[in-house]
Amino acid sequence: MIIKKWEPDNFEIEMNTVWSFPKRGNWATHDAKYRGNWSPYIPRNLLLRYSKECDMVLDQFAGGGTTLVEAKLLNRNIIGVDVNPAALERCREKTAFEYPNAGQVIIKQGDARKLDFISNESIDLVCTHPPYANIIHYSESIENDLSQLNVKDFLSEMQSVANETYRVLKKDCFCALLMGDTRKKGYVIPISFEVMKIFENAGFKTKEIIIKEQHNCKATGYWKTNSVKYNFLLLAHEYLFVFRK
Repeated sequence: MIIKKWEPDNFEIEMNTVWSFPKRGNWATHDAKYRGNWSPYIPRNLLLRYSKECDMVLDQFAGGGTTLVEAKLLNRNIIGVDVNPAALERCREKTAFEYPNAGQVIIKQGDARKLDFISNESIDLVCTHPPYANIIHYSESIENDLSQLNVKDFLSEMQSVANETYRVLKKDCFCALLMGDTRKKGYVIPISFEVMKIFENAGFKTKEIIIKEQHNCKATGYWKTNSVKYNFLLLAHEYLFVFRK
């Protein structure tokens, strides 16, 4: 792959608690082909604000590799973990580029609830985008895939994720996590704030709550029609929580 562009045009770090990125990001190896992946503008902002060069970053839901690419470009070392071998293969492909002063990328298959291969308090920043329960299925039958779980079971398992995140993160360092909500039978299920409470119960303090506007959602026409027919508002935002240990 020939890379023609290594960084975003006219990039400025975000300064308030509402983030909106209509363009997904077209630099380095980024694309929007992995369903549900977050815009690279998000990890770029988080890495620049909450870490420094040569720090060790963790993304325990590596998915399409967006965070890994940004960490490598910004000279942060990163451990990318996922239960899905297909996701890990994509991560390897996306980070297989040469770049001056690049960070080291370590890719491992594993379960975010049990990161035994990572030592206590060895991570400088956690920067991750978990599935939102079973809203998007990332595999058909992979064991330990949290995207197979209904909301109740997902939230139960996220307590183990929060505990492991707290264990591996250094004191006074940050964990940034993007989470969205869903609807059932016409009512909002606030997955995001339930996850926030879970991380607070694990010992974290909530430093920031950022509203991230959603763009280019699938089936928008279908849902617009139904929102009028059944009188509900479309969920057009997610929450980006920044926790501190």
